[in-house]
Amino acid sequence: MPDELQVLGRAVKQAQYRQHRALDSRLTAAGTTLAQWDALRAISRAPGSPARALAAATFQSEQAFGTLAGRLTALGLIDRRPGTGRRIEHHLTAAGEEVLNTGHRIADEVLTACYSTLSPAERTTLLDLLQRVVDGNELPG
Repeated sequence: MPDELQVLGRAVKQAQYRQHRALDSRLTAAGTTLAQWDALRAISRAPGSPARALAAATFQSEQAFGTLAGRLTALGLIDRRPGTGRRIEHHLTAAGEEVLNTGHRIADEVLTACYSTLSPAERTTLLDLLQRVVDGNELPG
């Protein structure tokens, strides 16, 4: 049983790695990176959010997200505005919206290719199963 679980864990990681490499390669060719596009996507989903929430949404530390947000600001893709107290709110600029939309088109193409061997019903089943794993009990450690 442990070997089977390790094989499953590795297969999930391999699928993620393949998907991320393809996304990053295509996004880089379009002038952005996967990390930048993911940050824009998180800000788009929750405009005005502080760095702490956006870091969690993008699986980064607050420090790493702060560095990335500084780069996105310098590129003119986001605005950082004072919020309540010491909170800094993050918002997309028009240029950021444009990069985000380009990224969405690229992601649709890449993900279609990544999951092309699965039928729509199989993709739904895979999503349901992965959501059950994600929503399950906290992991040790």
